[in-house]
Amino acid sequence: MNVIIKELTNDSNLIKDVQDFLFKQIKKEFGYDYVPKWHQDIVNMESFYINPKRNNFFVAFNGQNNEIIATIGIRSYDKNFLIFQDKYSSETTSSIWRLFVDERYRRCGLASKMFSVAENFANESDYDEIYLHTHRTLDGALKFWTKMGFVITIDEGDELQTVHMDKKIRGVDITPVQSSFTYAVEL
Repeated sequence: MNVIIKELTNDSNLIKDVQDFLFKQIKKEFGYDYVPKWHQDIVNMESFYINPKRNNFFVAFNGQNNEIIATIGIRSYDKNFLIFQDKYSSETTSSIWRLFVDERYRRCGLASKMFSVAENFANESDYDEIYLHTHRTLDGALKFWTKMGFVITIDEGDELQTVHMDKKIRGVDITPVQSSFTYAVEL
């Protein structure tokens, strides 16, 4: 299968398709629909990902039918967690958002490829590190992010089983990735 990864542009039809994909994935993974306090970046993709110069959102398409099969967003750190008040800044820290891979395309390296694209963008945008948070309840998430080079900074042990992680990228040699590639996957 041929997979094509593209930057999200200000195309209203594509944005709508991406939003539909994201909310479908959120429903599958977390069991809930739109939550205003958690999903502002999805309903306002232009202001969170498209318009800011140091932010971006990448979409993977099945090259045979143009179906959206994966997404990842990267943006300047914009959280106000008190525990990280002096640790991260919007100037030096980027953050990963909305890495989702359609379940039919998992376990074949696509998530790693999506992260590589986002990591390259962060490096080219002069960030020093990448922050993310994940949840222990997500099957394979913690193992995946650790494999990508992230380290746990805080394990909250809260109801959502939130784990905060980061990865230093300044001064690290990152191999550029192609935005279009052939991918073998069994469907």
